[in-house]
Amino acid sequence: GDALGAQLEREGRVDLYGIYFDTDRDSLRADSTATLELVRELLDSRPALRLEVAGHTDAEGGDAHNLDLSRRRAAAVIDWLVAHHIAADRLRAAGFGESRPVADNGSAEGRALNRRVELRDLSR
Repeated sequence: GDALGAQLEREGRVDLYGIYFDTDRDSLRADSTATLELVRELLDSRPALRLEVAGHTDAEGGDAHNLDLSRRRAAAVIDWLVAHHIAADRLRAAGFGESRPVADNGSAEGRALNRRVELRDLSR
């Protein structure tokens, strides 16, 4: 959680690449737990911190579908955090679908980078 906290302090946001979903689904995969625990620890260690959890998708599929999918994925992350004793009022879900790519959707590597969960510090 320390590295996440340091980046949040520096930039106000951080992209997480360790949160995984089945293709076209909003169910968290078991291999997401380690990263989710880091986020939980960060929130535990900083009681004043409030986060926006934003889902981002690659460009596969339609815009409206991806927007809905990204929102549902963000909500799934928040549901996990709330189930692990983080107060819901510290968290806000957002979905941006494919509208904010960080890489080229033309390659598998680029699509993987675009499929991410972003944390944004709402306390600033």
